[in-house]
Amino acid sequence: MVRTRPLKVALLGCGVVGSQVVRLMTTHADDLAARIGAPLELAGVAVRRPDRVRDGIDPSLVTTDAEGLVTRGDIDVVVEVIGGVEPARTLIGRAFEHGAGVVTANKALLAQDGPALHAAAAEHGADLYYEAAVAGAIPLLRPLRESLAGDKVNRVLGIVNGTTNFILDRMESTGAGYGEALDEATALGYAEADPTADVEGFDAAAKAAILAGIAFHTRVRLDDVHREGIAEVTAADIASARRMGCTVKLLAICERAEDGRSVTARVHPAMIPLSHPLASVKGAYNAVFVEADSAGRLMFYGPGAGGAPTASAVLGDLVAVCRNKLGGGRGPGESAYSRLPVSPMGEVVTRYHISLDVVDKPGVLAQCAMVFADHGVSIDTVRQTGKDGEASLVVVTHRAPDAALSATVEALRGLDTVHDVASIMRVEGE
Repeated sequence: MVRTRPLKVALLGCGVVGSQVVRLMTTHADDLAARIGAPLELAGVAVRRPDRVRDGIDPSLVTTDAEGLVTRGDIDVVVEVIGGVEPARTLIGRAFEHGAGVVTANKALLAQDGPALHAAAAEHGADLYYEAAVAGAIPLLRPLRESLAGDKVNRVLGIVNGTTNFILDRMESTGAGYGEALDEATALGYAEADPTADVEGFDAAAKAAILAGIAFHTRVRLDDVHREGIAEVTAADIASARRMGCTVKLLAICERAEDGRSVTARVHPAMIPLSHPLASVKGAYNAVFVEADSAGRLMFYGPGAGGAPTASAVLGDLVAVCRNKLGGGRGPGESAYSRLPVSPMGEVVTRYHISLDVVDKPGVLAQCAMVFADHGVSIDTVRQTGKDGEASLVVVTHRAPDAALSATVEALRGLDTVHDVASIMRVEGE
């Protein structure tokens, strides 16, 4: 039975995602009321530019006083989709103080201040939900937090940024260079006018911090995540990957150490075999591969961004928070009991694909192989081509500590027979 008194929702931000949240609340109003047990009422929409025309929104609901909206006292749930750290952090805190649950898509804020937000929510007996912060419409955080609560997650490996996946996909499928593919992504609306957050890996790193924290029941901040972007990926790297039967993806990788005493979180481009499920993820789509003790390997796939897909995840959280409000309970809070340390990148065991421009003469390969041996790095495969006194040497290593591999590369640069380390890329998904 649906009660007649509505639950009041305050919306912070009405851009691409916020406008779609309003649309879904309106077009699915009857279904949402039936699923929740009470109707929803949009009580106010806080924006920076109130004069902009917003279809489907009563102008009397629009305000620039975001703090006044969240502190009214009659607001049941605050939906925050403005992004950034401030004023979002302050507004969410004020919402908790006034008894409202919060639904947010703010990955940057969660990666930086997630523990403090969870603590504030717990202090005031409020909910904090954020499914939309990672991988758009893909149900991912709730399965990790709830469906796999009885299992032990060992690894989370995924494509969590659609812009970079689109760029790398176009470089592979058309032979375009990085700049050309970025221009196409911008023209199609996949890349922002300033694409730094995407192409330099900041967006993916924030999501990796959130994923690692939930998967391993430990606190992982943005600063704990090793980050590399795709700006240095070249057409030659893509071609080298193809020759190896691989493709290049920007991956977010969260792992539990084999001894279970630490975790790692990293974002960087990597070559993965074409046989791996993530290799078939094209365009602006996202996919995340989860490995757990009992459940085995699970893959979550779908649109990772966009107004409607992200709003779908927001509405799912909104329904959950409203149900909790009616039932007098709370959803799961922060689970950080493990308190595992986050190991630095140098301790992570990885593989490298290294392309060297060398002098084409006898003994060069043996000289380079000795450098690898001196640093305790075993070679998996070598390919050498040469002409007119110049040669290309491509080495793929076995797994070794990343610090040892980095030291190997620096030593190779010091050889007088090595003109240039043309490219370096990690290899994953073996």
